[in-house]
Amino acid sequence: MHNKKLGAGFVALTVSLLMQPAEAGNPQFGECISRMKDQARVEGISDRTISQVLGNVRYLPRVIELDRRQPEFTQTFANYFNARINEERVQRGRELLARHRALLRQIEQESGIPAQFLVSFWGLETNYGGFFGDFRVTDSLATLACDTRRSSFFTQELFNAMRIVDAGDIVVERMIGSWAGAMGHMQFMPSTFLRYAKDIDGDGRRDLWGSIPDAMGSAANFLRQLGWVAGLNWGQEVRLPPSFDYSLAGRDQLMNYAEWERLGVTAVSGTSLGPREHKAALLVPSGHQGPAFLVTQNFHVIMRWNRSEFYALSVGHLADRIAGATGLYRLPPIENVKISREQVRQLQKDLLSLGIDAGEADGVLGSATRKAISRFQQKTQRIADGHLDTAVLIAIREAASGLSR
Repeated sequence: MHNKKLGAGFVALTVSLLMQPAEAGNPQFGECISRMKDQARVEGISDRTISQVLGNVRYLPRVIELDRRQPEFTQTFANYFNARINEERVQRGRELLARHRALLRQIEQESGIPAQFLVSFWGLETNYGGFFGDFRVTDSLATLACDTRRSSFFTQELFNAMRIVDAGDIVVERMIGSWAGAMGHMQFMPSTFLRYAKDIDGDGRRDLWGSIPDAMGSAANFLRQLGWVAGLNWGQEVRLPPSFDYSLAGRDQLMNYAEWERLGVTAVSGTSLGPREHKAALLVPSGHQGPAFLVTQNFHVIMRWNRSEFYALSVGHLADRIAGATGLYRLPPIENVKISREQVRQLQKDLLSLGIDAGEADGVLGSATRKAISRFQQKTQRIADGHLDTAVLIAIREAASGLSR
Protein backbone atom coordinates (compact mmCIF):
# COMPACT_ATOMS: atom_id res chain seq x y z
CA MET A 1 0.00 0.00 0.00
CA HIS A 2 1.16 3.52 -0.71
CA ASN A 3 2.70 5.54 2.08
CA LYS A 4 2.57 9.05 0.69
CA LYS A 5 2.62 11.84 3.26
CA LEU A 6 1.84 15.48 2.79
CA GLY A 7 3.79 18.27 4.43
CA ALA A 8 2.51 19.94 7.56
CA GLY A 9 3.00 23.42 6.19
CA PHE A 10 -0.70 23.93 5.54
CA VAL A 11 -1.44 24.70 9.20
CA ALA A 12 -2.69 28.24 9.43
CA LEU A 13 -1.63 29.94 12.64
CA THR A 14 -2.52 33.50 11.77
CA VAL A 15 -5.96 33.07 13.29
CA SER A 16 -4.34 33.01 16.72
CA LEU A 17 -4.40 36.80 16.71
CA LEU A 18 -8.19 36.64 16.82
CA MET A 19 -8.34 34.14 19.70
CA GLN A 20 -9.03 34.85 23.33
CA PRO A 21 -7.71 32.72 26.22
CA ALA A 22 -10.36 30.70 28.02
CA GLU A 23 -10.41 32.93 31.09
CA ALA A 24 -9.15 36.27 29.80
CA GLY A 25 -12.06 38.59 29.16
CA ASN A 26 -14.54 35.71 29.13
CA PRO A 27 -15.10 34.29 32.61
CA GLN A 28 -18.22 32.34 31.53
CA PHE A 29 -16.16 30.44 28.98
CA GLY A 30 -13.52 29.77 31.61
CA GLU A 31 -16.15 28.39 33.99
CA CYS A 32 -17.57 26.20 31.23
CA ILE A 33 -14.12 24.77 30.45
CA SER A 34 -13.50 24.12 34.14
CA ARG A 35 -16.71 22.06 34.33
CA MET A 36 -15.77 20.30 31.13
CA LYS A 37 -12.45 19.15 32.59
CA ASP A 38 -14.32 17.25 35.29
CA GLN A 39 -16.72 15.78 32.75
CA ALA A 40 -13.84 14.73 30.48
CA ARG A 41 -12.29 12.72 33.32
CA VAL A 42 -15.63 10.94 33.82
CA GLU A 43 -15.61 10.22 30.07
CA GLY A 44 -12.29 8.41 30.49
CA ILE A 45 -10.07 10.94 28.72
CA SER A 46 -6.52 11.02 30.02
CA ASP A 47 -5.27 13.82 32.27
CA ARG A 48 -2.48 14.48 29.77
CA THR A 49 -4.93 15.16 26.92
CA ILE A 50 -7.25 17.16 29.17
CA SER A 51 -4.31 19.35 30.10
CA GLN A 52 -3.10 19.67 26.50
CA VAL A 53 -6.52 20.52 25.10
CA LEU A 54 -8.62 22.18 27.78
CA GLY A 55 -5.62 23.74 29.50
CA ASN A 56 -4.85 25.74 26.36
CA VAL A 57 -8.23 26.06 24.67
CA ARG A 58 -9.25 29.42 23.21
CA TYR A 59 -12.59 31.11 22.74
CA LEU A 60 -13.25 32.07 19.09
CA PRO A 61 -15.91 34.77 18.68
CA ARG A 62 -15.72 34.26 14.91
CA VAL A 63 -17.06 30.71 15.32
CA ILE A 64 -20.21 31.97 17.05
CA GLU A 65 -20.63 34.58 14.34
CA LEU A 66 -20.42 31.93 11.63
CA ASP A 67 -22.77 29.60 13.51
CA ARG A 68 -25.40 32.32 13.74
CA ARG A 69 -25.07 33.42 10.14
CA GLN A 70 -27.66 32.09 7.74
CA PRO A 71 -27.77 32.90 4.05
CA GLU A 72 -30.22 35.71 3.38
CA PHE A 73 -31.35 34.25 0.06
CA THR A 74 -32.16 30.73 -1.08
CA GLN A 75 -29.55 29.25 -3.40
CA THR A 76 -30.55 28.02 -6.84
CA PHE A 77 -29.26 24.75 -8.24
CA ALA A 78 -27.53 26.64 -11.05
CA ASN A 79 -25.59 28.83 -8.60
CA TYR A 80 -24.68 25.88 -6.36
CA PHE A 81 -23.71 23.55 -9.19
CA ASN A 82 -21.77 26.08 -11.26
CA ALA A 83 -19.74 27.17 -8.23
CA ARG A 84 -18.56 23.59 -7.67
CA ILE A 85 -18.36 21.93 -11.08
CA ASN A 86 -15.94 23.52 -13.51
CA GLU A 87 -13.35 22.35 -16.02
CA GLU A 88 -10.43 23.07 -13.70
CA ARG A 89 -11.88 20.86 -10.96
CA VAL A 90 -12.73 18.13 -13.46
CA GLN A 91 -9.23 18.13 -14.96
CA ARG A 92 -7.56 18.17 -11.55
CA GLY A 93 -9.73 15.24 -10.49
CA ARG A 94 -8.70 13.26 -13.57
CA GLU A 95 -5.03 13.97 -12.88
CA LEU A 96 -5.34 12.79 -9.27
CA LEU A 97 -7.32 9.72 -10.31
CA ALA A 98 -4.44 8.76 -12.61
CA ARG A 99 -1.74 9.64 -10.05
CA HIS A 100 -3.29 7.53 -7.28
CA ARG A 101 -4.73 4.82 -9.53
CA ALA A 102 -3.00 1.89 -7.79
CA LEU A 103 -4.06 3.04 -4.33
CA LEU A 104 -7.62 3.77 -5.39
CA ARG A 105 -7.94 0.50 -7.31
CA GLN A 106 -6.92 -1.46 -4.21
CA ILE A 107 -9.39 0.47 -2.03
CA GLU A 108 -12.12 -0.10 -4.61
CA GLN A 109 -11.44 -3.85 -4.65
CA GLU A 110 -11.65 -3.99 -0.86
CA SER A 111 -14.63 -1.67 -0.34
CA GLY A 112 -16.65 -1.64 -3.56
CA ILE A 113 -16.48 2.17 -3.74
CA PRO A 114 -15.47 3.33 -7.26
CA ALA A 115 -12.31 5.43 -7.35
CA GLN A 116 -13.93 8.38 -9.15
CA PHE A 117 -16.41 8.84 -6.27
CA LEU A 118 -13.66 9.06 -3.68
CA VAL A 119 -11.90 11.68 -5.80
CA SER A 120 -15.20 13.53 -6.30
CA PHE A 121 -15.86 13.76 -2.55
CA TRP A 122 -12.25 14.90 -2.12
CA GLY A 123 -12.73 17.65 -4.68
CA LEU A 124 -15.96 18.96 -3.20
CA GLU A 125 -14.93 18.74 0.45
CA THR A 126 -11.48 20.37 0.35
CA ASN A 127 -10.68 21.06 -3.32
CA TYR A 128 -8.44 17.99 -3.32
CA GLY A 129 -6.74 18.92 -0.05
CA GLY A 130 -6.24 22.54 -1.02
CA PHE A 131 -8.12 23.91 1.99
CA PHE A 132 -8.84 22.01 5.20
CA GLY A 133 -10.12 25.05 7.10
CA ASP A 134 -8.15 27.46 9.26
CA PHE A 135 -9.46 26.83 12.77
CA ARG A 136 -7.94 24.69 15.48
CA VAL A 137 -10.69 22.10 15.87
CA THR A 138 -10.54 21.86 19.65
CA ASP A 139 -10.94 25.64 19.95
CA SER A 140 -13.92 25.66 17.57
CA LEU A 141 -15.63 22.76 19.32
CA ALA A 142 -15.01 24.17 22.79
CA THR A 143 -16.47 27.52 21.71
CA LEU A 144 -19.59 25.82 20.37
CA ALA A 145 -19.82 23.43 23.33
CA CYS A 146 -19.94 26.40 25.72
CA ASP A 147 -22.63 28.11 23.65
CA THR A 148 -26.26 27.33 24.45
CA ARG A 149 -27.55 26.64 20.94
CA ARG A 150 -26.12 23.13 20.37
CA SER A 151 -24.07 22.59 23.49
CA SER A 152 -24.72 18.87 23.96
CA PHE A 153 -23.79 17.91 20.40
CA PHE A 154 -20.57 19.91 20.33
CA THR A 155 -19.55 18.83 23.82
CA GLN A 156 -19.56 15.23 22.65
CA GLU A 157 -17.69 16.18 19.47
CA LEU A 158 -15.06 17.94 21.60
CA PHE A 159 -14.64 14.84 23.76
CA ASN A 160 -14.39 12.75 20.59
CA ALA A 161 -11.66 15.07 19.31
CA MET A 162 -9.83 14.58 22.61
CA ARG A 163 -10.16 10.80 22.21
CA ILE A 164 -8.46 11.12 18.81
CA VAL A 165 -5.59 12.96 20.48
CA ASP A 166 -5.56 10.35 23.26
CA ALA A 167 -5.19 7.60 20.65
CA GLY A 168 -2.11 9.30 19.22
CA ASP A 169 -3.58 9.82 15.75
CA ILE A 170 -2.65 13.51 15.68
CA VAL A 171 -1.33 16.23 17.96
CA VAL A 172 -3.62 19.06 18.97
CA GLU A 173 -1.72 21.70 17.02
CA ARG A 174 -2.21 19.85 13.72
CA MET A 175 -5.92 19.19 14.27
CA ILE A 176 -7.00 21.95 11.91
CA GLY A 177 -10.43 22.12 10.28
CA SER A 178 -13.58 24.08 9.64
CA TRP A 179 -15.27 26.43 12.07
CA ALA A 180 -17.75 23.65 12.94
CA GLY A 181 -15.08 21.01 13.58
CA ALA A 182 -14.93 19.10 10.27
CA MET A 183 -11.41 17.82 9.68
CA GLY A 184 -8.91 16.62 7.12
CA HIS A 185 -9.06 15.83 3.41
CA MET A 186 -12.64 14.53 3.66
CA GLN A 187 -13.89 16.85 6.43
CA PHE A 188 -14.87 14.20 8.97
CA MET A 189 -16.41 15.30 12.24
CA PRO A 190 -14.63 13.72 15.24
CA SER A 191 -17.47 11.22 15.81
CA THR A 192 -17.25 10.13 12.17
CA PHE A 193 -13.46 9.86 12.50
CA LEU A 194 -13.73 7.56 15.52
CA ARG A 195 -16.25 5.27 13.82
CA TYR A 196 -14.84 5.09 10.30
CA ALA A 197 -11.24 6.34 10.04
CA LYS A 198 -8.69 3.67 9.12
CA ASP A 199 -4.91 3.39 9.11
CA ILE A 200 -4.33 2.36 5.51
CA ASP A 201 -0.63 3.24 5.15
CA GLY A 202 0.31 1.12 8.17
CA ASP A 203 2.13 3.75 10.26
CA GLY A 204 -0.03 3.09 13.32
CA ARG A 205 -1.99 6.35 13.08
CA ARG A 206 -5.25 7.31 11.37
CA ASP A 207 -4.01 10.50 9.74
CA LEU A 208 -6.72 12.17 7.67
CA TRP A 209 -4.62 15.34 7.25
CA GLY A 210 -1.26 14.09 6.01
CA SER A 211 -1.98 10.65 4.56
CA ILE A 212 -3.89 10.35 1.31
CA PRO A 213 -4.17 6.54 1.73
CA ASP A 214 -5.74 6.99 5.18
CA ALA A 215 -8.11 9.71 3.89
CA MET A 216 -9.27 7.73 0.84
CA GLY A 217 -9.56 4.44 2.72
CA SER A 218 -11.51 6.08 5.53
CA ALA A 219 -13.93 7.73 3.10
CA ALA A 220 -14.47 4.38 1.38
CA ASN A 221 -15.12 2.69 4.73
CA PHE A 222 -17.60 5.44 5.66
CA LEU A 223 -19.54 5.08 2.39
CA ARG A 224 -19.55 1.28 2.64
CA GLN A 225 -20.93 1.43 6.18
CA LEU A 226 -23.56 3.95 5.07
CA GLY A 227 -24.89 1.30 2.71
CA TRP A 228 -23.19 1.84 -0.66
CA VAL A 229 -24.27 -0.84 -3.15
CA ALA A 230 -21.26 -2.07 -5.13
CA GLY A 231 -21.82 -2.04 -8.90
CA LEU A 232 -24.70 0.45 -8.73
CA ASN A 233 -24.22 3.96 -10.06
CA TRP A 234 -25.52 7.06 -8.26
CA GLY A 235 -27.93 7.97 -11.08
CA GLN A 236 -27.94 9.62 -14.48
CA GLU A 237 -29.24 12.58 -16.43
CA VAL A 238 -32.36 11.78 -18.46
CA ARG A 239 -34.66 13.28 -21.07
CA LEU A 240 -38.35 13.69 -20.31
CA PRO A 241 -41.15 13.70 -22.90
CA PRO A 242 -43.00 17.01 -23.55
CA SER A 243 -46.17 15.87 -21.79
CA PHE A 244 -44.43 14.47 -18.71
CA ASP A 245 -46.27 14.56 -15.37
CA TYR A 246 -43.79 16.38 -13.11
CA SER A 247 -45.76 15.51 -10.00
CA LEU A 248 -43.96 12.15 -10.22
CA ALA A 249 -40.69 13.86 -9.26
CA GLY A 250 -39.30 13.57 -5.75
CA ARG A 251 -36.97 11.31 -3.77
CA ASP A 252 -39.90 9.54 -2.14
CA GLN A 253 -41.41 8.33 -5.43
CA LEU A 254 -39.45 5.28 -6.50
CA MET A 255 -40.21 3.30 -9.66
CA ASN A 256 -38.15 0.75 -11.54
CA TYR A 257 -36.47 1.59 -14.82
CA ALA A 258 -39.06 -0.34 -16.81
CA GLU A 259 -41.82 1.90 -15.41
CA TRP A 260 -39.85 5.06 -16.14
CA GLU A 261 -39.24 3.90 -19.71
CA ARG A 262 -42.96 3.28 -20.19
CA LEU A 263 -43.50 6.92 -19.22
CA GLY A 264 -41.14 8.02 -21.99
CA VAL A 265 -38.07 8.72 -19.84
CA THR A 266 -34.81 8.05 -21.74
CA ALA A 267 -31.11 8.24 -20.92
CA VAL A 268 -29.31 11.20 -22.47
CA SER A 269 -26.61 8.73 -23.51
CA GLY A 270 -29.07 7.01 -25.83
CA THR A 271 -28.63 3.67 -24.06
CA SER A 272 -31.16 1.89 -21.87
CA LEU A 273 -31.68 3.33 -18.39
CA GLY A 274 -30.30 0.17 -16.81
CA PRO A 275 -31.53 -3.15 -15.44
CA ARG A 276 -35.31 -3.00 -15.67
CA GLU A 277 -35.88 -4.03 -12.07
CA HIS A 278 -33.60 -1.36 -10.55
CA LYS A 279 -35.52 1.39 -8.77
CA ALA A 280 -34.87 5.10 -9.09
CA ALA A 281 -36.45 8.44 -8.23
CA LEU A 282 -36.70 11.49 -10.47
CA LEU A 283 -35.24 14.87 -9.49
CA VAL A 284 -35.71 18.16 -11.36
CA PRO A 285 -33.67 20.59 -9.22
CA SER A 286 -34.27 23.55 -11.57
CA GLY A 287 -37.83 22.67 -12.53
CA HIS A 288 -39.01 21.63 -15.97
CA GLN A 289 -36.64 24.05 -17.71
CA GLY A 290 -33.50 22.45 -16.28
CA PRO A 291 -31.84 19.03 -16.21
CA ALA A 292 -33.63 15.92 -14.96
CA PHE A 293 -31.99 13.05 -13.09
CA LEU A 294 -32.97 9.52 -12.15
CA VAL A 295 -31.21 8.71 -8.87
CA THR A 296 -30.63 5.35 -7.22
CA GLN A 297 -30.07 4.01 -3.73
CA ASN A 298 -26.44 5.15 -3.84
CA PHE A 299 -27.62 8.74 -4.29
CA HIS A 300 -29.39 8.37 -0.95
CA VAL A 301 -26.12 7.06 0.52
CA ILE A 302 -24.38 10.23 -0.67
CA MET A 303 -27.12 12.22 1.06
CA ARG A 304 -26.31 10.44 4.32
CA TRP A 305 -22.87 12.05 4.01
CA ASN A 306 -24.43 15.49 3.37
CA ARG A 307 -28.19 16.04 3.55
CA SER A 308 -28.36 18.20 0.43
CA GLU A 309 -29.78 17.09 -2.91
CA PHE A 310 -27.65 19.73 -4.63
CA TYR A 311 -24.52 18.34 -2.96
CA ALA A 312 -25.34 14.75 -3.88
CA LEU A 313 -26.07 15.67 -7.51
CA SER A 314 -22.77 17.53 -7.66
CA VAL A 315 -20.85 14.57 -6.21
CA GLY A 316 -22.43 12.19 -8.70
CA HIS A 317 -21.91 14.41 -11.73
CA LEU A 318 -18.33 15.30 -10.80
CA ALA A 319 -17.54 11.59 -10.36
CA ASP A 320 -18.91 10.91 -13.84
CA ARG A 321 -16.86 13.75 -15.32
CA ILE A 322 -13.68 12.56 -13.57
CA ALA A 323 -14.30 9.11 -15.08
CA GLY A 324 -14.45 10.68 -18.55
CA ALA A 325 -18.08 11.66 -19.13
CA THR A 326 -19.10 14.92 -20.79
CA GLY A 327 -21.00 17.77 -19.15
CA LEU A 328 -24.73 18.05 -18.65
CA TYR A 329 -26.96 17.59 -21.69
CA ARG A 330 -29.27 20.29 -20.34
CA LEU A 331 -27.75 23.05 -18.26
CA PRO A 332 -29.65 24.53 -15.31
CA PRO A 333 -31.10 27.93 -16.26
CA ILE A 334 -29.47 30.92 -14.61
CA GLU A 335 -31.99 32.66 -12.35
CA ASN A 336 -31.08 36.21 -11.41
CA VAL A 337 -34.13 36.87 -9.23
CA LYS A 338 -33.30 36.25 -5.57
CA ILE A 339 -35.87 34.80 -3.18
CA SER A 340 -35.14 35.47 0.48
CA ARG A 341 -35.48 33.00 3.33
CA GLU A 342 -38.14 35.26 4.83
CA GLN A 343 -40.14 35.01 1.62
CA VAL A 344 -39.82 31.21 1.76
CA ARG A 345 -40.97 31.27 5.39
CA GLN A 346 -44.05 33.29 4.41
CA LEU A 347 -44.63 30.92 1.49
CA GLN A 348 -44.64 27.95 3.86
CA LYS A 349 -47.21 29.67 6.07
CA ASP A 350 -49.32 30.58 3.03
CA LEU A 351 -49.31 26.99 1.77
CA LEU A 352 -50.43 25.76 5.17
CA SER A 353 -53.27 28.29 5.17
CA LEU A 354 -54.32 26.85 1.80
CA GLY A 355 -54.48 23.38 3.33
CA ILE A 356 -51.15 22.23 1.86
CA ASP A 357 -48.59 21.00 4.38
CA ALA A 358 -45.13 22.39 3.56
CA GLY A 359 -43.49 21.26 6.81
CA GLU A 360 -42.01 23.63 9.36
CA ALA A 361 -41.99 27.32 8.40
CA ASP A 362 -38.21 27.51 8.64
CA GLY A 363 -37.36 29.42 5.47
CA VAL A 364 -35.56 26.39 4.02
CA LEU A 365 -36.63 25.29 0.57
CA GLY A 366 -36.45 21.55 1.22
CA SER A 367 -38.15 18.54 -0.31
CA ALA A 368 -41.33 18.94 1.77
CA THR A 369 -41.76 22.54 0.61
CA ARG A 370 -41.09 21.64 -3.02
CA LYS A 371 -43.67 18.85 -2.80
CA ALA A 372 -46.18 21.34 -1.39
CA ILE A 373 -45.44 23.78 -4.24
CA SER A 374 -46.05 20.94 -6.68
CA ARG A 375 -49.46 20.27 -5.14
CA PHE A 376 -50.37 23.95 -5.46
CA GLN A 377 -49.22 23.91 -9.09
CA GLN A 378 -51.40 20.87 -9.76
CA LYS A 379 -54.44 22.54 -8.22
CA THR A 380 -53.92 25.67 -10.34
CA GLN A 381 -53.20 23.87 -13.65
CA ARG A 382 -49.50 24.76 -13.74
CA ILE A 383 -46.58 22.47 -14.57
CA ALA A 384 -46.22 20.67 -11.24
CA ASP A 385 -42.42 20.59 -11.08
CA GLY A 386 -42.18 21.94 -7.51
CA HIS A 387 -39.88 24.71 -8.66
CA LEU A 388 -40.17 28.09 -6.93
CA ASP A 389 -39.91 31.23 -9.00
CA THR A 390 -41.35 34.69 -8.45
CA ALA A 391 -44.52 33.95 -10.45
CA VAL A 392 -45.36 30.94 -8.25
CA LEU A 393 -44.41 32.86 -5.11
CA ILE A 394 -46.80 35.69 -6.02
CA ALA A 395 -49.60 33.27 -6.99
CA ILE A 396 -49.42 31.47 -3.64
CA ARG A 397 -49.31 34.77 -1.71
CA GLU A 398 -52.35 36.08 -3.59
CA ALA A 399 -54.26 32.83 -3.06
CA ALA A 400 -53.54 32.89 0.66
CA SER A 401 -54.39 36.60 0.95
CA GLY A 402 -57.70 35.96 -0.80
CA LEU A 403 -58.70 33.57 1.98
CA SER A 404 -58.36 36.29 4.63
CA ARG A 405 -60.48 38.86 2.80
